[in-house]
Amino acid sequence: MQGPHDFHTPKSSYSKEDLLESGKGGYFGPGNAQLPAPPMLMMDRITEISMDGGAFGKGHVIAELDITPDLWFFQCHFPGDPVMPGCLGLDAMWQIVGYWLGWSGSPGKGRALGVGEVKFTGEITPDKKLVRYEIDIKRVRRGKLNLGIADGRVYVDGEHVYTAIDMKVGLKNVLGGESDLPAS
Repeated sequence: MQGPHDFHTPKSSYSKEDLLESGKGGYFGPGNAQLPAPPMLMMDRITEISMDGGAFGKGHVIAELDITPDLWFFQCHFPGDPVMPGCLGLDAMWQIVGYWLGWSGSPGKGRALGVGEVKFTGEITPDKKLVRYEIDIKRVRRGKLNLGIADGRVYVDGEHVYTAIDMKVGLKNVLGGESDLPAS
C-alpha cells in the first residue's frame, strides 16, 4: 500500500475546500485516512498542524468551526433549548487526530478507538460564533498498527468548554482484507 505522502505534500494549514476534498477520499491516497463529509465534518479549517509542537512536543493541531444558528444539530438537540451535542465535539477531536495521523504519513483508514476521560464544563449554543479545537499528540505508534493518542480541548468564543484525555485513534489497513483494529 502506498503511503499518504505519495499523494499529498503536508502543509501547515488547511482550508474548508481542502477538508472537503479529504472527505471525498483519496486525498492521502486510496485506503488512507479521510475526513467525513458534511454534515458530520465538524471543522471548517485547520489553522495549525505540526509534527513537533504541542504540550508533549510530538505534534499539535488547531482547527476551527464557525457557528451559525442554522447548523443541523441545533434544530433537533433540543427544540426550544438548542445546544451542540457534546459527542460531536468529541467526534471532531477524533477526526482531527485521524487527520493528523494521515497528514504525518501513517497509512490506513482512521477509526476512533476510545477516550480515557471526557469533561464538559460549558456548552455550545447558536448565539456563539467560533469553536476552536486544540489537540496535543501524546504518543504515536507506527508499524503494523498505526495509533495516535492525544489530549484535546474545545473552546467556544475563547471559553474552555470540553476536555478529552487520552483520545485514541487507530489506522487500519482495509486494502487486501487486513485489519488490525476492532470493527467500529
